[in-house]
Amino acid sequence: MIIYQVYPRSFHDSNDDGIGDLAGIEQKLDYIKSLGVDAIWISPFFKSPMKDFGYDVSDYRAVDPIFGSMDDFRSLMRRAKQLKLGVIVDMVISHTSEEHTWFKQSRAKENDKSDWYLWADARPDGSPPNNWVSVFGGPAWRWDAERRQYYFHSFFSSQPDLNMHNPQVQAAVLREMEYWLDLGVSGFRFDACNHIFQDQLLRNNPPREDTSTALHPYGFQLHVYDQARPEMLPFLEKVRGLLDAYNAYSLAEVGGHDALKLMGQYTGAGRLHAAYSFALMQPDGSASTVRNVIRTLEDSIRAPAMPCYAMSNHDKPRVASRWQNGRDMLQAAKQSLALMFAMRGDICMYQGEELGLPQADVPFERIQDPFGISFWPKFKGRDGCRTPMPWNGDAHGGFSRAEPWLPVDVRHIEMNVQAQEAESGSMLQFTRRMIALRKATPALADGSIELLDAPDGVLAFTRRKGDSAITCFFNMDTAPRRVPNNGWASAILGQNLEIDDHGLHLGPAGYCLLEA
Repeated sequence: MIIYQVYPRSFHDSNDDGIGDLAGIEQKLDYIKSLGVDAIWISPFFKSPMKDFGYDVSDYRAVDPIFGSMDDFRSLMRRAKQLKLGVIVDMVISHTSEEHTWFKQSRAKENDKSDWYLWADARPDGSPPNNWVSVFGGPAWRWDAERRQYYFHSFFSSQPDLNMHNPQVQAAVLREMEYWLDLGVSGFRFDACNHIFQDQLLRNNPPREDTSTALHPYGFQLHVYDQARPEMLPFLEKVRGLLDAYNAYSLAEVGGHDALKLMGQYTGAGRLHAAYSFALMQPDGSASTVRNVIRTLEDSIRAPAMPCYAMSNHDKPRVASRWQNGRDMLQAAKQSLALMFAMRGDICMYQGEELGLPQADVPFERIQDPFGISFWPKFKGRDGCRTPMPWNGDAHGGFSRAEPWLPVDVRHIEMNVQAQEAESGSMLQFTRRMIALRKATPALADGSIELLDAPDGVLAFTRRKGDSAITCFFNMDTAPRRVPNNGWASAILGQNLEIDDHGLHLGPAGYCLLEA
């Protein structure tokens, strides 16, 4: 499965209000199909106060007016079906908006919803129930004067966490999923899966020994009690039962301190189909790091489940900048994309990744992300990967005729879709060729993977299916590297590569895919 992630606020604006929408996505479905992907994942478009840009849902069954209407969604679905593109909806079930009816009723202890969220009494001195802290900084507990209790929030205080230990809450969440399955969606991407359950005894998290890289207090703890709880596993089996009734797909987003192993627990027979983490969205893109990720996932995730590899998304800096490391940006971007499509598993490609877009530079006065505003300039927030998609060389990159909600980086306008369509050596054309190669080559499409020994700085593995084998080398270093020649027949794809009797010579950002 190759999935293309669409961040709807920034994909295409059909009504020129400066914000992307569902009708804009539909207008660009033919472009998405031309890439060769199998499905689109659309980040949340549900009704929301937008304090976290859609990841704070106030009504799971309504489209927020800034994105259009339910009629727009049905129209998008019809067109996607005609193109044989799956549509994956982003389900946010660890928490809701404080404006959701469920939370309002829980706060008021109405309609048997008193314990639908994680409420707790204050300590005798009035302080929060324990030491848990929010992912976005500060205490994870907010005092509610109406109930005279604290409620828990993993993220912003406007995003109260559901009490998923309550069977009624689980049943309600499953009904929300069923609503979208009945509309014909192909499945779900589940947001923040490791945050869905918390310790019922509300035990304190232990301290982390090394806090040198912590941005704020969240990084000072080992998060063993406020996330990744074992009660998640039987709930996932309920989710899978519903999905199987519709022949639908599931993809888990998994974070936390041991995310790669947790991905194995959340997937497999009777649980979710695939999972991805932020392991390849970190600054370290060295060969040893990538090798360790592959090895751990191969050990953790067992068939019929699949790892899912993603190098960019709406929360992390774009890989073209993050892993450039002083190398030519286009060459480094092509290497990263070739690596991603050479690995075993499902693939998630973020909008603009096919263009090689670098991280955008958003000035402080245009920052929208509250997370970035709070920790500027040490952390500039998530807006740099969320800026509008550049479609042509017009004002705002053809995204909108109005001033966009985030500015379009001038470098992105130069790398627009229309310009890259006309250039045979562009990143866009390379993306199409790489996806086509993967689909046409059984060893790459669904073969096994075997990690190989290689010189420092070089990542090497063989993909194999039956008698077909493709051996892949990626020089992730900034200096040239040489690999001994073991008798490969020919390179079917490569960059910064020389092959002679003595071996393979890989320049910076060099790579090759070789037939045995």
